[in-house]
Formats: sequence, C-alpha cells, structure tokens
Amino acid sequence: MRDFSRRGAIGLGLGAAAAMGITGCGSADGPDQGNPGPKKNEAGAGGGTVKPGKPEVRLIGDGSTADTGPQPHQPPAPVPLQPGETPPQFVVFSWDGAGEIGNGLFPRFLKLAKDHGAGMTFFLSGLYLLPESKKDLYRPPNNPVGASDIGYLKDENVRNTLKCVREAWLDGHEIGTHFNGHFCGGSGSVGKWTPEDWQSEIDQAVSFVTNWRTNTGFTDLEPLPFDYRKELTGSRTPCLLGQDNLLPTAQKLGWRYDSSSPGGLQQWPVKRGGLWDLPLQSMPFPGHSFEVLSMDYNILANQSKNTTRGAPSNYPAWRSQATASYLGGFKRAYETNRAPLFIGNHFEEWNGGIYMDAVEEALKGMADKKDVRLVSFRQFADWLDVQNPKVLDKLRTLGPGQSPTGGWATYLTGV
Repeated sequence: MRDFSRRGAIGLGLGAAAAMGITGCGSADGPDQGNPGPKKNEAGAGGGTVKPGKPEVRLIGDGSTADTGPQPHQPPAPVPLQPGETPPQFVVFSWDGAGEIGNGLFPRFLKLAKDHGAGMTFFLSGLYLLPESKKDLYRPPNNPVGASDIGYLKDENVRNTLKCVREAWLDGHEIGTHFNGHFCGGSGSVGKWTPEDWQSEIDQAVSFVTNWRTNTGFTDLEPLPFDYRKELTGSRTPCLLGQDNLLPTAQKLGWRYDSSSPGGLQQWPVKRGGLWDLPLQSMPFPGHSFEVLSMDYNILANQSKNTTRGAPSNYPAWRSQATASYLGGFKRAYETNRAPLFIGNHFEEWNGGIYMDAVEEALKGMADKKDVRLVSFRQFADWLDVQNPKVLDKLRTLGPGQSPTGGWATYLTGV
C-alpha cells in the first residue's frame, strides 16, 4: 500500500467541486470569517492572548497553535456496557495524509461528516504544513535532508490544508499523525527505523505543525485551535510498516492507540505495547473468494492492479464493488459480533474518484442504523478505556461474523 498524494489526480476538479457547492474550508460560512490571525508581535516565545470576538485563546509558541479550551462537538462521556446490553456498532473513517491538495475532497468530507453527525480521524502529514522552500528543515531518518516520497504541497495548498485542519478540529474530529516523508522502500524505509528514529520523525512532525507560522510566513490565518503536543494520541505509519519499533516510542509519549497493523480481523481489539491496536481489517470483497483490506488503495490494487488509472469503462462496476465491500464489512459486524469497523482513505481521485464516492455512499448507508456510532479513533479509545476488562475479554472470543450465543441479552450477563 502506498500514498500517492499529489499524483494521478483525475475526475472531480476545482470547477466540479464548486459546482457541487464545495467552496473550500474556512469560506464564507467557515470558522475563519472575519477573524484574521494574530500579528507577529502578539505571539512571542512565551505565548500570549488574543480576543478576536470569540472566547479568549492562549497562543502557544509563535502563534501557530493555541489553547482554546475543550474541543467542541464531542459525544457524551462514555459509560460501561450494562449486563445484557447490546454493544454499539462503532465505525471509524480515517484519512491518511489529510492534505487539501486542490481537489475539494477535504471540505467535501467535512460537510458529509457534519450532515450525518460523524466523527473522523485525520492523520495529518507534518510535511503538508511545510513549504517546499523550507524543505531543508526536514531531516528524515536514514534519508537525505529534505527528501520525501510524497512531495511537498504548493503554498496555496498549505494554506488550504491549515484552514481545513482547523475546521476539522472545531467540528469535533481528531487530528492524528501520518508522520512526514512516507518512506516505504529501500534502506531508509520506515520499516527499518529504530525507536529513536521514530522519536526524531515525531518530533519533526510536531514541529512542522506547531511552527507553521514561522516556516510559511503566513500572518493572515488564525492559529490551529489546539495544543498539538497534547492533542496527538495516535497514528498510522506509512504503508503500515514499522509498528513494532514505533510502539515503544508511542508509549513513552503517552499515546493511546496505533492504527498501523495490516490485515486485522473484524474482532474486538487488544492492546499491544500498552496501546490499543486498531488495525485496518479484512472485509468481504464481492465476487472474490478472498477478502480485502479496509482501505481505498487496497481495493484499487485488486481492481486495477496497482495503477491509479484503470479503464474508465470499469469505473461503475468498481465503484459498486467498493461500496458493497464497505457495506458488507459493516453488515457482517453489525448483525453478529458488533466488532468495530475501521476504514482508511486518502483524499485522492484514483480511477475517476470512485473510491471517494464509495466511501460517501457507505457512510450514508451506515449512519442511520440503530446503535451505530461514527467516531474517531480517540473517541473509540475513550469508550474502550471505561469498559470492564472481563466484558472486553468475552467480546474478543467472538470471531468475524460470529453471533453471541443466546443473543446479547444473555451473552454479557454475569460477566
């Protein structure tokens, strides 16, 4: 699995996005309206405060980020399952890279989430907030200075990414990390990194997020409304590589989960290295005897053999197959063991944008069902943390597609 950010973009362009009513993040009705960012002298090394017609915020560092208080639009505090209670059906939609690269997909899915009351996780690549003119600031482990396998965004797209990330957090979504250079092959692959390498990569990712104002010179944008060092509690590694050596570093940093395992099953999760292990999962793949990993690129790889531009005549069938796969995975869990479903995505228009359409249709097909909770990884971890460990142990005994003996009214009674 690879991240093809900025490559192979076809299908829905900016004009088409505007025609669909997608005007970008921080537009006329967005959180940036009438609120320019702090002036340079308002954000010294010790922080400061600014009152732009909203509740007071505490600027952090150079004013790239700010403490604005509790995150809005969070679900009620989780409570333990009661004896005989049916577990909720959790679904997590997550996004690798999470850059607004000019195709209107970030705002499109922010709107979709808002329309359906969904929480999501956006795994932000730190390099998406670093201008290419400052790429020498990035010193990737075991790779040349400034190297990156996903490239750098244009300055205008760095600006748009900042606006979208800000809006996402204010809408209640989680901002995780997808790290920086996305190295998947050769001697510098993340699969060969040590815990110390991961520490360096994380420190740099955090630095790019918390110092974007200095690095970009942008003075007309508001700060990101969160303390990223406290906000960051989980990740997904490039190409799902290197988790074993990441976990000791993540645990030391106090992270709560990781979503880098490939090939997980639709079962209730366990902890690895002190963190919740929340993997991408195998799910039904209509028309095949094998299952497919719950990520857009993995469906693409099986449909068009790793190329992002297959024959357009196949797009309608492939779109339907992708949608059916997501909904098949959902149905299998929803009607049996209620294991959470984790879906990974990229803001890309591979094969004419069919995977984005499939994700949207799948979310719509799940959102209105009883007991369904569309949440972020962090919100799901919150729920896991308050459950009776014995209840979770019993839930884990149910395999993919396995229903509780006697039904939920009796299965968890007396645990």
